[in-house]
Amino acid sequence: MTTELMTQLGYVVAAGLFIFGLKMLGSPATARRGNMISAVGMLVAIVSALLDQGIVDFTYIAAGMVVGGAIGAIAARAVAMTSMPEMVALFNGLGGAASLLVGWSALSADAAIFTLVTIVLSILIGGVTLTGSLIAWGKLSETIGSGAITFSGQQIVNSLVVLGIVGGAAMFCLNPTDPNWLYMVIGLSLLFGVMAVIPIGGADMPVVISLLNSYSGLAACAAGFAINNNALIVAGSLVGASGIILTQIMCKAMNRSLSNVLFSGFASVSTEETVVEGEIKPISVDDAYYVLEAATNVAIIPGYGMAVAQAQHVVKELTELLEKNGCEVNFGIHPVAGRMPGHMNVLLAEADVPYDQLLEMDEINPRMETVDVAIVIGANDVVNPAAREVESSPIYGMPVINVADARTVFVLKRSMASGFAGIENPLFYKDNTRMLFGDAKESIGGLVREFS
Repeated sequence: MTTELMTQLGYVVAAGLFIFGLKMLGSPATARRGNMISAVGMLVAIVSALLDQGIVDFTYIAAGMVVGGAIGAIAARAVAMTSMPEMVALFNGLGGAASLLVGWSALSADAAIFTLVTIVLSILIGGVTLTGSLIAWGKLSETIGSGAITFSGQQIVNSLVVLGIVGGAAMFCLNPTDPNWLYMVIGLSLLFGVMAVIPIGGADMPVVISLLNSYSGLAACAAGFAINNNALIVAGSLVGASGIILTQIMCKAMNRSLSNVLFSGFASVSTEETVVEGEIKPISVDDAYYVLEAATNVAIIPGYGMAVAQAQHVVKELTELLEKNGCEVNFGIHPVAGRMPGHMNVLLAEADVPYDQLLEMDEINPRMETVDVAIVIGANDVVNPAAREVESSPIYGMPVINVADARTVFVLKRSMASGFAGIENPLFYKDNTRMLFGDAKESIGGLVREFS
């Protein structure tokens, strides 16, 4: 078997492992195994690429893999679940940076026009992904303001940046020996990444993260064409396509178009101030226990507040105690709950909550009228009935989990502060709603002690 045949066979095997791994990532029950299969596929792709290039001394490559793997393992274990979205944003940015550098390294004096175009695309998309992801990280971590950042003449500036990128890219392809045009494209692509994300409000960051993930895949695909590497083309295409599909799913869950997310965030929506009528009705842990003790059907709706309180494990304890008491318990998962796609699924999987108890929004809503108690843990915007009832609300028309239809609703919050979108929630004032104020972990822990 020749080296070339081994290399191509390795690429085929790697591509197959990527596809199977990605398929398995679609279910919480097989996600870990899918992640491992994909990692093995990447190892096969790396070894095949080294053979393809005739690199037989793996010393530095192996050292880099060990160091990088150690950094990744430590970071993954040390990061708090509340900071996971920020880590994902940084990973997207690093993927974009890698594609930018790979494309740049492929530049040669005798490169064909097709290669030059793919080099420009890998640099452009990679640069946008890098700085856009850094801004997303800043908004998620609140290192910078999470709201939309706009200024007078912003669209004009963005248009000039785009024209500069197009002009610089064209001149580079016509005259690749002049590095100034390439530097111009690199600089403007980095600037455009910043300009593209700063006007997007923090409530839209889950969609932005998904979109940037797609960008990182497209950048890798372009880099694969630039260096003529089939495995990189396949891997980049899979990431790019899956990211776009996930972005569309999340936009549908918010009843918004992608263009609306990118160019008209919540902060830019002009609405009249909504006056919410009603009275807040607090409840104590003791009284909440008596209601739950008599319940036969409970729905738990987790949100970012559960991640902040690190309450997923004590929620699992409460679930088990309710079930021992003869109660049916399910979890309602909204597609954009938390700060990244699948955030709540990851939290609950960490606590070993059975997968068949995790119901999507479309599954839990038809059951809500039969639910005795709906427990909302730190979720706000995804259970806001204003999406159905208040036409002037910025989220009007957005599909939400209809917890207001339950017989009784417990809302666990630290205070009456609005959610990430900064929108008032009429749910808190409903006749069937009771507010259980305090840290969610402590409140649920109190309920666990009452049952015990």
